[in-house]
Amino acid sequence: MQRTSLPALSGTAVFVAAAVAIVIPRLYGYMGTIPLTVSITLWLMAIVCAVLAWRVREAKKDDTHGIGLDTSQLNPMTITNFMLLGKASAWTGAIVGAAYAGVAVYVIPHAHELVAAAEDVPGVLASLLGGAAMAVAGVVLERYCEVPPPADGAAA
Repeated sequence: MQRTSLPALSGTAVFVAAAVAIVIPRLYGYMGTIPLTVSITLWLMAIVCAVLAWRVREAKKDDTHGIGLDTSQLNPMTITNFMLLGKASAWTGAIVGAAYAGVAVYVIPHAHELVAAAEDVPGVLASLLGGAAMAVAGVVLERYCEVPPPADGAAA
């Protein structure tokens, strides 16, 4: 599996933000309010990815009780699952955060003239930052779960 491409991730985020920014002026009147609680899932996933990245990093440092098949060790297949979670979180966070960035492009300038926009600003900003945090934590988790290539002459 290849690592997540940061240019592809950021390019997708820019595309989604631009697409939402183009569409949102027409659709904003049909949308419901965006409460602050919308961002809770994004922040929780960012925290989960950060904790898992810390756990994998600590396991990689410990030579005797770190990674292996013993019950006191972190299973390599579990680390693979963590890597997939990191990859999925990176993409999801980038897309959702970018979508809220597109909404923010409309909501923030109109907050002084539309009551609904003023009420949506905290939820939009929390979701934008939560998506960005989830994307960063996902990329960090994925990078920590990588195995370095074997040294020259060593068995794979």
